[in-house]
Parts: sequence; structure tokens; C-alpha cells
Amino acid sequence: MRKLKYHFFSTFYIYLYNACLAPSQPIPAFILKALKKIHPEVTAKYYGCGLVVPECLEGCRLLDLGSGSGRDCYMLSQLVGEKGHVTGIDMTEDQLEVARKYVDHHTQEFGYEKPNVDFVQGYIEALKEAGLKENSFDIIISNCVVNLSPDKRKVLSDAYRVLKDGGELYFSDVYSSSKLSDEIKNHKVLWGECLGGALWWEDLVRLAQEVGFSPPRLVTANVVTVDNMELEAVLGDYKFVSATYRLFKIPKISNKGSLVIYNGNITGFEESLEFDSQYTFKVDEVVEVDGEVASILSHSRFAEEFTFQPPGLPAGCSVKKPKVCTNTRTIAPNVS
Repeated sequence: MRKLKYHFFSTFYIYLYNACLAPSQPIPAFILKALKKIHPEVTAKYYGCGLVVPECLEGCRLLDLGSGSGRDCYMLSQLVGEKGHVTGIDMTEDQLEVARKYVDHHTQEFGYEKPNVDFVQGYIEALKEAGLKENSFDIIISNCVVNLSPDKRKVLSDAYRVLKDGGELYFSDVYSSSKLSDEIKNHKVLWGECLGGALWWEDLVRLAQEVGFSPPRLVTANVVTVDNMELEAVLGDYKFVSATYRLFKIPKISNKGSLVIYNGNITGFEESLEFDSQYTFKVDEVVEVDGEVASILSHSRFAEEFTFQPPGLPAGCSVKKPKVCTNTRTIAPNVS
């Protein structure tokens, strides 16, 4: 059944309407450059939707859940650099065959002495069984794949287990405005279009915190449109968004806020860093952040990218306030 759902995803990927391909932000030039170096067959046989690229990747160990033909893995292998490493996990052998076929090709293309990418077969909710060790990755990404899993809590708990302390799960997926009916969950085409397995966004918040993650931080969200009358009739009043969230594995969140200054040393983000829908950090600008964000920045790979000051305004210094929004708005996509 699980492989059937995967094949529906790939087969109906462009079925009548643009479910997975919600509008996205312009792709930065350095990412486009990396994508152009990927072998055409890898790109042609990649069935993911959109692009998921977190910041500050150099030297990191990264895991891609549902890596398919390996397009994102090969793109990210350039961004983590020769000292970093990317692992892709997928359950389908035909996709892995394509990905593995071009390991040596890309190693030479990128000018590396040895490969910094590998691919393993397995399920995204069974990372231990796939041989992935505890506390071994800095970052996990996923691109419109978690919704295809029948056990999303296990996906999150396994991701938490293999992340290092301070690590991040940065992923894009489709979310619903409320819990889905059994009719929608069992609809084969809707499964293939990333809708039948969509998680209610409030369940994401609950599950993430139950397994130990910090509250999800909403990065971007775009409304998913359905331009097919038959499917619209099945969906009724349900609304969907394609959203990117970031979840961190950090110690207990502090109640104390902080003043932070972005140093501008992250490749591709030298002028500013749009961290999420609430916080954008410009170089050398003092920004007041809440305790949650202060804890995330100070206990993650971003710690060296910021200067931290205790609350309280230094003489002669102006402070940038965050966007005015409630705690709910930092995690909830607009599905109205």
C-alpha cells in the first residue's frame, strides 16, 4: 500500500491542477548555480515539489527524507562543501538506482576528492532500522514527503532521535485547515496530490512538541488551489496550504529575551537573513527577540552567526522590534 501511494504521487504529480507546486519565493542565484551542475537524468526523474534549502549549511551533516532521484541531495552536497556530508533516504529502489548511478559523476563535477553524499533504502519513520545513528545529523530536510507517511508522529520522533543537540528539521509539506475525513484520506488521487495525507497544522504543533522539538516556526505558506470540480466536491470546505516549518532540538526554552545582531557571514545571505515569518535580521541591526528565538539561535548552528546582548537598550543604540503578531501567528498558516 505504501509503495502504491508513492507511485500515485509520482504519476499524478501534475494531475489536472497544481497542488504541490504552490507559489514560492525567487530561488537565490547561488542555489540556481548549484542546480545547474546536477545531471539531467537526476533532475528529470525527481518528483518532489518545490525546493527546501535552509541557511548556514557549510560543513554540516544533512539528511534528506524521501530523497528520490537525489536532486536535492546533490544540490545540497555543494552547499555543505567537501567537509560536509549529505545522506538521502528513500523507500523505492528505482529512484535510489538513479541517485547512486551519478555519485562519481557529481564528485568529479564538484571537484571533490571523495564523495560527500550517500543513499540508503528505508522508510522515513524507521530511520534506526535503516542504519541511521542517533545524534548524527545537524539538519534534516523533507520536501512534500511527510504527508505520504501513515505514521507522522514516528517520522518526527525518529527525526528528533537522529538529530544532534541544536539540530533542525526544516521541511515543506501540505497542511489542512482541520482534521481530514476518512473519505479524503482514502482517496487515491488526493493522496497522490499531497492532500489526502495532509496533516492538520494544529496536530503538527502538538506532535512536534510531544516528541521534544521546539514549537514549529512558520517560514512560508502559500494557499493550495484545486481547479478540478470533481475533486473540489470531495474536498468541500477543507482548505490547504503548502507551508515550510523549522523545528529545533534544543534545551528547555528560556523565558528571557535577548538583543541579537546578525553578523552577515552566511553564504547567500550577506545582507539579511529571513529566519521565519516573524523575524528578519539585517546585518549589524540590533533586533529584540523573544526567549524562544533567543534559545534557538544560541543553541543551534546559528550561534556563531549572531552577537548576543542581554535585554536592555545600550546607550545610543536603536532596537528593531519583531513584526507584531501573536504566538499563534508564528506557527499557524493562513488557511482562510
